[in-house]
Amino acid sequence: MEKLSQEELINLIKSIFPRLEQDRQLAILVDIPRDHQTDNPSWKLRREICLDWFLVLKENINQLELETVCLIAYPEVGSNNADLPEKAFDIFNQLPARAGDLADYGNPVEFNQVFSDFQLFLAPTEYSTTAPLKNAAKRFGFRAGTMPGFSPAMIPALRIDYQEVSRRVAILKDKLDPAQWAEVVFSVDQNKRYQIRFDLRNRSAHLSSGRFPKPGIAGNVPSGETYIVPYEGESDPSLTSGILPVQLGQHVLLFDIHENRAIEVRSESGIQELESLNSEQEHLRREPAYGNMAELGFGVLGDFGLEPIGEILLDEKLGFHVAFGRSDHFGGIVGPSDFSSPAEVIHLDRVYIPSLQPRIAVKSLVLGENGSKIEAIIKDGQYLIF
Repeated sequence: MEKLSQEELINLIKSIFPRLEQDRQLAILVDIPRDHQTDNPSWKLRREICLDWFLVLKENINQLELETVCLIAYPEVGSNNADLPEKAFDIFNQLPARAGDLADYGNPVEFNQVFSDFQLFLAPTEYSTTAPLKNAAKRFGFRAGTMPGFSPAMIPALRIDYQEVSRRVAILKDKLDPAQWAEVVFSVDQNKRYQIRFDLRNRSAHLSSGRFPKPGIAGNVPSGETYIVPYEGESDPSLTSGILPVQLGQHVLLFDIHENRAIEVRSESGIQELESLNSEQEHLRREPAYGNMAELGFGVLGDFGLEPIGEILLDEKLGFHVAFGRSDHFGGIVGPSDFSSPAEVIHLDRVYIPSLQPRIAVKSLVLGENGSKIEAIIKDGQYLIF
């Protein structure tokens, strides 16, 4: 199993969190399964990695120029980007296999107190904490690197040239900020065309370079993307509309988008009895907020030779992607209250690269400003601006 050396781990923390005068405490967050049925081998390995990192960093606290490193564990929340529980546990030196035993392995602590006391967070969790930590970082002023689904397979992505990554995501932000709309043409099986226009009015782009030099920010590690939330119709109807194709398994589904919401989904082939189709139709019916177009993401790591590993933390950074669901953590308006329960809160990325959706290609992506300026950003799946 590939792992970070002691030196690499310490350097990683220093790279993610450039030293600030107020930095005193670092917390590693880890979620614990509620029962045997929800656990899995990757999650178990990740918890072992968290414990190992905690012990190594605690032993080398002087090299980090910090006073404290803690391991903060909490019961799993059951879905990506759902709100964190009110209570967690400050772990002594071991982790339980089940959340019900946490009280025997650490001292209880309120999450709000943790957010107040700690200036730095690293979160290699099963379920993404990006949304709740982004929101809490703004309120409490800490910095956080979120690592949902982290695995040893991601370690090569921690070793690439992040100076060049930063340059590219900055270029993308400069292009997206003034844009009023983005028009994407997809090809399915190389001959069928589907088009969608995303309304980008009243929005600013965010860059995620894997480094957090200022207080009050949180984002993914490893990273390498610029993202923007389409306009969701706060004051007048969103102009986002068109057809968004998504390949699930061997089949392509077509989402009809109107006013930035998926209002219907159908099979591209016309076949009605598909498990994936029925599942998506039911999801949209049960949770209309799932159909919100929550993000246009422009990942750049694919150009550095990285391949998907089956974990969205890395895979979404490889190329262009579109997310469904929650957007408030990115500056949008759709949040947990728009879903029927905390367990239903979701932010789900669909990544358009050949290895993940081989039947679909991004034929072109252009940005426009008030009809007066149009610039091509992607052609035949390749960026044109670097």
